[in-house]
Amino acid sequence: MELGLSGRRALVTGAGKGIGRSTVQALHAAGVEVVAVSRTQDDLDSLVRECPRVKPVCVDLGDWEATEQTLGGVGPVDLLVNNAAVALPQPFLEVTKEAFDRSFSVNLRSVFQVSRMVALGMIERRVPGSIVNISSITAYVTFPNVAVYSSTKGAMTMLTKTMALELGPHKVKMGCWIRVNSVNPTFVLSTAMSKPSLSNPEFLRKIKERHPMKRFAEMEDVVNSILFLLSDRSASTSGSSLLVDAGYLTS
Repeated sequence: MELGLSGRRALVTGAGKGIGRSTVQALHAAGVEVVAVSRTQDDLDSLVRECPRVKPVCVDLGDWEATEQTLGGVGPVDLLVNNAAVALPQPFLEVTKEAFDRSFSVNLRSVFQVSRMVALGMIERRVPGSIVNISSITAYVTFPNVAVYSSTKGAMTMLTKTMALELGPHKVKMGCWIRVNSVNPTFVLSTAMSKPSLSNPEFLRKIKERHPMKRFAEMEDVVNSILFLLSDRSASTSGSSLLVDAGYLTS
């Protein structure tokens, strides 16, 4: 299916690794001009070698002031993928202030900050736009030692709905529309974030067996869902959470 993304400009956070990196590669291949944001310069350097047209931006999105300064002059953005996140597993009774604050500043606050910057630019330019927040099935079901991570993803669900509610009416007011959705994958084994959680073979087996399809999500599955929500093929979809979970939440 042709998604018609060529010629647009996208910003992808957490672009150095995993889902973010694969999303940048797919958008680049589709003819999209991509601004890739990561806190790790080495990851950005290798990404640019693979995708020469990508514009790299190195910033820690957990730093409000640095993010405001660095992304304030990034230029027009038509498509936004909020993928940057940290997972700092700790038992609930042992959660530290540092882990709590870091998780919420990167996983949730940066989504609010970057989305607001991008949405204001869309409104000023009177152009339509699509924002996709990368969430998780842990927004709906949790596992041991991820109380903080799950909380950030649960909050992202309501933030996504609120953004969709408040930004959608700009179709009427400004002659454009801004859609906001999330993609909520199950474990993606090829990502660095999933591997520590699944290092226990017995836990891995039990979790896999709970998926009706008896499989985890593939990177391609997640990226294809992101591209669909970014494209006009999903023009009537906003405020939704697209589960890429091999049926996990039906069990």
